[in-house]
Amino acid sequence: MRAAPTDGTMGEEGVATHPAEGAPMAQQAATKAPAKKPVGTGSVFFSFAPWIIFGVVASPSTWKYAALAALIAAIVLSGQDILRGRIYVLDMVGIVFFAVITVLALALNRSELVWLETYAQVISNGVVAAVALGSLLVDPFTAQYARQQTPRDVWDSPVFLHINRVLTAAWGVVFVLMALSTWLAIRIPSLDDWFNWVIPVVLLVAVIKLTERYPESYKARTT
Repeated sequence: MRAAPTDGTMGEEGVATHPAEGAPMAQQAATKAPAKKPVGTGSVFFSFAPWIIFGVVASPSTWKYAALAALIAAIVLSGQDILRGRIYVLDMVGIVFFAVITVLALALNRSELVWLETYAQVISNGVVAAVALGSLLVDPFTAQYARQQTPRDVWDSPVFLHINRVLTAAWGVVFVLMALSTWLAIRIPSLDDWFNWVIPVVLLVAVIKLTERYPESYKARTT
């Protein structure tokens, strides 16, 4: 999931590529500046990998192993960023969330965790949605990744801010829909394959495509 961004994807959000006459100096500077390639694991897609692992593996009989696998993935994928002083909110929430789930699995009896066995996927999707949508009130979480790849003088530009608000909102809405879908899978067992697999996969593919294409599409309309 955390594939390194290519030209025109997350790595260049908010950077104008074709400065128009009279365009703001920040956009012109961003146009001339070569795009930085990500170092280590500094891409938004990697931050979602542990959550996807948990969503794919978790079930009433495997959710404990899914939580441990997701915790290990979160630590490994974000470790280099943390050592470099780059702290991403989704990574930190993932580490804390999966650590708590793992500790609960070790400390409590299965009879006390029936609710978690049943709603593990719903809860994890809801947590991601809350992080994404909540970050819109302070700082869109995708902007954290975009800033690593764009010149500082465009961070406050309207284009940069708009793109990251849209992408952050899109990811938040997708995980709201995934939470609803996995909840419906519990309520309508006859359609659990659709609600647990087909719909979430379609939603994820759609938002990944949006993340790859929207920045350049929007910048092209504003130049």
